[in-house]
Amino acid sequence: MSTPSDLDVLVPTRDRPSALAVTLAGLAAQSVSGFRVVVSDQSREPVAADRLVAAQVRILGHRDRPVEVHRHLPARGMAEQRAFLLGRADRRLALYLDDDVWLEPEAIEVLLAAMNGLRCGFVGFALHGLSHRHDVRPAELAPYEEWTGGVRPERVRRESPAWRRWTLHNASNPLHLAQAHIGTPGPREWRPYKVAWIGGCVLYDRERLVECGGFDFWRSVPPRHAGEDVAAQLRVMERYGGAGLLPSRAYHLELPTTVTHRGAECYDYVFETAAGAR
Repeated sequence: MSTPSDLDVLVPTRDRPSALAVTLAGLAAQSVSGFRVVVSDQSREPVAADRLVAAQVRILGHRDRPVEVHRHLPARGMAEQRAFLLGRADRRLALYLDDDVWLEPEAIEVLLAAMNGLRCGFVGFALHGLSHRHDVRPAELAPYEEWTGGVRPERVRRESPAWRRWTLHNASNPLHLAQAHIGTPGPREWRPYKVAWIGGCVLYDRERLVECGGFDFWRSVPPRHAGEDVAAQLRVMERYGGAGLLPSRAYHLELPTTVTHRGAECYDYVFETAAGAR
């Protein structure tokens, strides 16, 4: 059974020191300790020199959550940055956490419990965008389907009905899904459901992620790309399965994205190009 000491939290960051400080503060307040935090910094100014970030790094270390901050330049796209982080992880589990996400105090405890129970390739929390909390979108919630009897491998591609699940994570849809299917949850309650992919907060079985290629496809995509997490998760899901968890305990800070060039989707290079080659 995995424990917090089996976990590396991997945080890519670029030019958002204040948001990173909020993310680190959420990690410092977690109900469990013993995990390690690894930050890959591609900011113009070293993020470790920011006073708010430095304070959170000290707090995390004091609370038995050691932090490593690596300057990693030049920037060659998010897939390469995630591959760099994966290369520095050595524990059984790896949680990719974006630098603009705040976690509820029980979040990591729940993620670990879910991974121990489901034993699949990954589990994760879709991000709440609470500025949309009153924007209920029934059509986008329609593809929701819970996992029953355990999580199983499945092949998800653009042409498959399962691809339509991507709408489940728009706006504040995770909040509305939890309200509709759980109501008032217990403090550590979780329920697995089927996903197309999850962005921002995903816990992987590290060895299975590596076995499926991780993010090594970064060498075959243009430096300005998007959707690297989609490509990696689809490969893991096909072999080991994956699940989202309700209620989500992850909140998006709703800052402008740092991935501003989205002309190249990693999906096209990982799946479409490979299919054409056959």
